[in-house]
Amino acid sequence: MRSAAGFVLFLAMLCARAAAFDPVVPGHALQFPRDFGAHPGHRIEWWYVTGQLVRSSGPEKSAAPGAAPLGFQVTFFRVRNPDAERNPSAFSPRQLLFAHAALADPALGHLLHDQRSARAYDGLVEARTGDTSVWIDDWRLVREGDGYRARIEADDFALDLSLAPTQPILPEGDKGFSRKGPDPAQASEYYSEPHLRVAGTVRTRGRTREVTGLAWLDHEWSSELLAPDAAGWDWLGANLADGSALMAFRMRAKDGRVLWSQATFRAKGGAPVSFEGGSVRFAVRRTWKSPRTGIDYPVAMELAVGDRRCKLAPILPH
Repeated sequence: MRSAAGFVLFLAMLCARAAAFDPVVPGHALQFPRDFGAHPGHRIEWWYVTGQLVRSSGPEKSAAPGAAPLGFQVTFFRVRNPDAERNPSAFSPRQLLFAHAALADPALGHLLHDQRSARAYDGLVEARTGDTSVWIDDWRLVREGDGYRARIEADDFALDLSLAPTQPILPEGDKGFSRKGPDPAQASEYYSEPHLRVAGTVRTRGRTREVTGLAWLDHEWSSELLAPDAAGWDWLGANLADGSALMAFRMRAKDGRVLWSQATFRAKGGAPVSFEGGSVRFAVRRTWKSPRTGIDYPVAMELAVGDRRCKLAPILPH
């Protein structure tokens, strides 16, 4: 399930004064490879990759019966800063980039994570238009050929992963127009790439291991803040065993009610089917309270989308 990082960044955008951000409107056709790349006229944008890995070599090969998978996440955010756009300096922070990466290894018993942030600067920190090519120094997510390469050099771990598509792009919402609240302006352009085939290496505790697995990529861009009453965002991107794909999310209000919910299901080889409102239902079965903030986060849930039922459980106990 998605971390609170994206929501926090939405709130952080309150520091930006009103500007002529490019709007998100229904009926806008996604075009590729153009829409793989950055959309610098919009307020905020992110590329979000999550997946599971198994060790493909060595004595701890995860293909062994009962072996636990590794979970990973790589996210790059781009935020437009209109207050800096009148400054002609090459160092003016017109575009801000943030990145977060994490590795969940049950053998360690806790999450490894790290982050980076910087102003955009040619050659060092960029989110390029025209195709996916985003990086902060030696952290990068780049489309190579038909697939992607993700490279992360964090303090406690490193990822070097190739991600190859096996299915067509999945437009979310109404052909890529994805509502995020009761106001139609609260929306993003949004597509997913499910069932990405992953191969590469993971380094932890000074050891490098070969891995394979499956991943899910989301790419969204928007120019609107969330609803003022929004307080939480639960999200799922599931590569199902039969080759189908399921995305579902809900926006939670401060009083616990659901502000908005939406889902997309696509059977392997089929067309996407969208669901909204009461057709998408999350039920919390277990929470985790942050010792730092005292906030309760849902960590085990049941999800109903139409007549489909899923049970969601983390690979780490908390």
